[in-house]
Amino acid sequence: MSEVTIKIEGMSCSGCASNVAKALKALPGVTGVEVSLEQACAVVQYDPAAVNEAVMRLTVEEAGFDAPHE
Repeated sequence: MSEVTIKIEGMSCSGCASNVAKALKALPGVTGVEVSLEQACAVVQYDPAAVNEAVMRLTVEEAGFDAPHE
């Protein structure tokens, strides 16, 4: 398993964080997600054979938020 921290811009409430977490958890290969509204990021545990960071960033953007590369 691998872990990545994805910076997320545009979250303004706990509902936003919940939507991001739900979208990421739905991806095949994602085994754990913790979204922090205060730190504006998501820490994702995943299987690199099943999903990659680019797909996760796209998923965040499709949920309506920005996931810029750091």
